[in-house]
Amino acid sequence: MTCISLATGENWEEGSLMERAKRMLELTNEESESVSRLIVNPHRANVEQSFYEDFSLRGIRVDRVEPGLVVCTYMVPPRLADRTGYLSSGAIANLVDEVGCSVIFKEGFTNAVSVNMSISYASNAKVYDEVEITARLLGQKGNIFTAAVVLKNKGTGEIVAEGRHTLFSKLMSKI
Repeated sequence: MTCISLATGENWEEGSLMERAKRMLELTNEESESVSRLIVNPHRANVEQSFYEDFSLRGIRVDRVEPGLVVCTYMVPPRLADRTGYLSSGAIANLVDEVGCSVIFKEGFTNAVSVNMSISYASNAKVYDEVEITARLLGQKGNIFTAAVVLKNKGTGEIVAEGRHTLFSKLMSKI
């Protein structure tokens, strides 16, 4: 089977495409050693920040909070860059998840669980670019909340990504 890249028009045989994907996902010795040196301490869930949250959100600045609106600024750190030096798509998805979840916080509700999330990736943000993240609550029906999250490169004005995030949260028991 032959595949044609929509971006470049190149022809790839199925085997070479798989090999190329494998090479992109392989860690170098330096990357592997760097990861093996990480120290991950246990944490109390919902009380302390986890390693994952600290790693992905460290440096985020909350600029504005209103009911149904959260605006943050985030300088793209090298730790969240892909091999090409841009904010990775996984990091973008995490920011849509975390900031989208923060906009639905209501007193008395339990932690929200993501039900659905869709993200459109529009452009890139380089390491050390400032990104503005705006999350708006679009609506609530019962225990289901929907938020829209936009990441915008503050330097270029370009939209980096737009996400829609649907979450489930319920009132905590009074017992």
